[in-house]
Amino acid sequence: MTRRDLIALLGSTAATWPLRARAQQPERVRRIGVLVGSSKDDPEMQARLAGFRQGLESRGWSQARIHIDTLFAAGKADQFVMLAKELFAMQPDVILAHSTPVVVTLKRENRAIPIVFVSVSDPVGSGLVTSLARPGGNMTGVLQYEAGITGKWLAMLKEIAPNLTHAAFLGNPKTTNYDFFLGSAEAVAPSLAIEMVPSPVENAAEIERALETLARVPHVGVLLPPDSTTLLHRDLIVALANRYRLPAVYPFRVFVTAGGLMSYDTDQVDLFRQAAFYVDRIMRGDKAADLPVQAPTKYHTILNLKAAKALGLDVPPTLLVRADEVIE
Repeated sequence: MTRRDLIALLGSTAATWPLRARAQQPERVRRIGVLVGSSKDDPEMQARLAGFRQGLESRGWSQARIHIDTLFAAGKADQFVMLAKELFAMQPDVILAHSTPVVVTLKRENRAIPIVFVSVSDPVGSGLVTSLARPGGNMTGVLQYEAGITGKWLAMLKEIAPNLTHAAFLGNPKTTNYDFFLGSAEAVAPSLAIEMVPSPVENAAEIERALETLARVPHVGVLLPPDSTTLLHRDLIVALANRYRLPAVYPFRVFVTAGGLMSYDTDQVDLFRQAAFYVDRIMRGDKAADLPVQAPTKYHTILNLKAAKALGLDVPPTLLVRADEVIE
């Protein structure tokens, strides 16, 4: 090889070094921020978050490719702003946000980072998106319930307790879209000869007082909207409802497995899996503004026959036949 050929070979090899170095650089790890209204030790929320991670993994996002920071509000509305600021300081590529009040706080604090919400029921009325079909802005996500769900809950309550004339609406206006669900229930209640009794609560002490007061009202039952506060205190609520012989329809299956009477709800883990699909789309370049808000597709009716017997209620055969799960 001549000296000229050697110089040419070395020159061509050196020219490829930057290209090879760039090709061998590791992929940038994507950062996902998560803010939920429930507590860290709630097994129900842990199951939902596991579903979210499974949804990401099914789309190729292994643990080596993503980093997830999860913050828990534990039903404390006064923590929302602080946690939102903490989450934004982490500079995630995309945020998964759980519950309407949490998402409203995030929107107020920052409108740049894309957000996928879950467990939100009235995103248009709450000012989160322009429309379900074309959200606009930096948000999209998965509905938890549509407005008509309260009519279903009331009808179930009347079906299992035909003499019922009043239905208390138990929830925390600071941690759920209370007025949205209450207004929907009040629109349906007269057709079932039921009068709604607003029962806003913020903590365990208020829950105890509310249910003790309701126990003095004849022919009364209880409805609960989806709410991180009541979810946090579900064991207390179920115990008191059973003690005072108050028939109740719960928003989540976990209330029934804890001893509650019945629930009609969406598949919560599946909602988080659906949310993972949109997080995937956004990390691959899609804009939240162009992704339509999804509606839930899976609903379940759960009955607890032991609880019904303790409450002195006869379960109608029509309700029993419709049940997807019966706890005996």
